Amino acid sequence: MAKGVFLHRPGSIYDDLPHERYHFPARYLRTVEQTVGDWIVYNELRGGKGSSGYNAIAKVTHVLPDPNQEGLFFAYMEHGSYLGFEKFVPYRDGTKFMESRLATGTNKPTGYAQSAVREISDEDFYRICYKGNPLNEELPRFDEDDEDLPHDGFREGPAPFVFGEERERFQQIITRPVRKKIFRNAVIHAYDKRCAFTGMQFINGKGRAEVQAAHIKPVEHDGPDHIQNGIALSGTIHWMFDRGLITLSDNYDIQVSRQVNDADRVWSMMSPTRKASVPADPKQRPHPAFLEWHRKECFKH
Repeated sequence: MAKGVFLHRPGSIYDDLPHERYHFPARYLRTVEQTVGDWIVYNELRGGKGSSGYNAIAKVTHVLPDPNQEGLFFAYMEHGSYLGFEKFVPYRDGTKFMESRLATGTNKPTGYAQSAVREISDEDFYRICYKGNPLNEELPRFDEDDEDLPHDGFREGPAPFVFGEERERFQQIITRPVRKKIFRNAVIHAYDKRCAFTGMQFINGKGRAEVQAAHIKPVEHDGPDHIQNGIALSGTIHWMFDRGLITLSDNYDIQVSRQVNDADRVWSMMSPTRKASVPADPKQRPHPAFLEWHRKECFKH
């Protein structure tokens, strides 16, 4: 087994769904097979000079041929392993590259950077995870379901990166309580601390957002900790969303269930436009696949 880097470009010709699968040509098969059973980090190209960097991790379980296209393959990710970073990690800072194999002593990488799939050392992988998840960002208020959260060391300032501690830090990051915090922080900041359905923004006396981060497709149904599976909701709206009393169309139109006993009052709580407020960045908006799941499996028609 070996850790890897998978290059991902949103809108590419490949059928990638980062939390679920990675699509690639046969020339990378041997390298991808080496990552089976281990972790990979996604290297995303965002368009524009110097915009390459790392934004998520996932664990590879197996590789299968694409049944529809000869010469192409899929690497499948372990359910629940995908974790988006709190911070986008640039692939270099001046002449210092996050991947040691890319270093040339200049601000230009080695030719290895042209490979869409490549191996990465444990040290480099853990360093990227450390920078992507500093765990010292502003966090929302603690809720009743946060009793299992660790309290020692997760509200302090960042410590210097020290190889030898990075594996332990990585194990902390991928635990369910910390994953939940990272997911929540990313979603709430993407929505500017506003409820998507009402557009309201409430900040409590300690400067923390009252809005909550909801999974559109719940974790217990294999919903990933992917920002496109998240939506910021106030407490009452969150309760209604989880119980299928409200949902969204693919165009973010608000829908209210016919089973609601006081629909007029519910509508009075919603944005006057009857459309949800979503992030300006399309890559942070709810994914149609997750919204479809919510409408089919949760919403009470």
